[in-house]
Amino acid sequence: MSEFRFTGVSPTGQSVQGTVYAKNKRTAQKKISNLADQHSFQLRELEQRMIFRYKIRNSEGKVVKGEQKAYNASEIRLALERMGMEVVSIQKKLLNMKRKPPVGDVIMFVRLAANLLSEKMQFNEVLNLLVADISSNSLKQVIRDINSDLKTGMEAKAAFMKHQDKLGKFTAYMLGVASQSGNMAEIYEATARFLERKDEFRKSIRSSMIMPAVTVFATIAVFVWYVWYIVPQTAGLFKNFDSIELPPLTTMSIAWADWLDANILWLILFMIVAIGAIVMFLRSERGKYLAHKYMIRMPLMGSLLHKLNIEVFSRVFAILYSGSGENIEVIKVAAEACGNSYMEHRIKTITVPMMVAQGVDLVKAMEASEVFTDMALARYRSGAETGNVRKSAQQMADYYEKETTLKLEVAIQSIQTVVSLFIGIMVAFLTVLSAETALIRPSAGDFMPGIN
Repeated sequence: MSEFRFTGVSPTGQSVQGTVYAKNKRTAQKKISNLADQHSFQLRELEQRMIFRYKIRNSEGKVVKGEQKAYNASEIRLALERMGMEVVSIQKKLLNMKRKPPVGDVIMFVRLAANLLSEKMQFNEVLNLLVADISSNSLKQVIRDINSDLKTGMEAKAAFMKHQDKLGKFTAYMLGVASQSGNMAEIYEATARFLERKDEFRKSIRSSMIMPAVTVFATIAVFVWYVWYIVPQTAGLFKNFDSIELPPLTTMSIAWADWLDANILWLILFMIVAIGAIVMFLRSERGKYLAHKYMIRMPLMGSLLHKLNIEVFSRVFAILYSGSGENIEVIKVAAEACGNSYMEHRIKTITVPMMVAQGVDLVKAMEASEVFTDMALARYRSGAETGNVRKSAQQMADYYEKETTLKLEVAIQSIQTVVSLFIGIMVAFLTVLSAETALIRPSAGDFMPGIN
């Protein structure tokens, strides 16, 4: 999210200044307008913190280039001149592509930070060391900004949450909380393990689905090519002979090939529009909600994904749970981190309101959401009865981690079986179709009507 600084004046003439964070300038203006209405001041100036490129000449006469974030060029010029540098030029960076850091780099940053913190190294030293080792420029800029904000006295949680679009909302929240807690190294370690586990599972799913997907696509392509091109080239020669009755599959294949010839352009256009519409719908909040709702109900993979979401919820809950009255925010963060929009919505709109407005206990509120398995509810109920909910959540996460790892292998084998069955059916159809075509026996009279 971008940082905007605003200045204004109150009805008494006093100067008003502050900062807001927003996705764009229009959103920032709306936020500031609401603030102006609440606190009765008039907006005078709004500046966005942007990246500027500068050239300076150091004491040795060498020209050095660099980049720095600031609200305007004069701030950078003043800071450089105070350092005794001769400013050659300062220009706003025109193409400021806000690329999201690769997931692997974010995981490496958290893992290395956890290792260094466990060695009792100061956090500012950790950030300075990691800036040199991180390969992603966007992540380097994030670390520099966080370090700079912490040095100016900004609250750690706010400093990290500024970059939730780059680090991920869960990661930014966890690292922000860790910086304010007494067990910083422990939370960094737990966050690193969580991110590594999630990334490992995602890679396993992706790698296990690539080969079946390629095989199915290749099979369909061969099937279409054979029915659309080969069959009309061979058996299509006989369809104009009234005395020859073509077999049913051959007749159907030729008719389908003729339909494709006549409508292929419209079919391609329809597929492009349909795929584009589906992609746009799935990217919307409603589309993501419905996709995640039915995803956990799919055969084979649905139960596995559902348990993975519960595992993530339980692990985050166990990391942040304190046993105090501040755990409503913990439940919300765990719901956001679980990776399922449907479950997140049910927890936030049913579980949390029941606990806050009605005073319902945790387990009954979780049960009302209807997104937790019976085993998970039983484990949480046991923890509530013994007064150790955090341990029960950790046990639930560990159990589902082992189960999903084992069941993933079973699911992959099941998918491979389904793919093999699909290929077998396609091959059987083509074999029967080829046999039908081979059995067509035209007589000499079909080619030379005068010959009997």
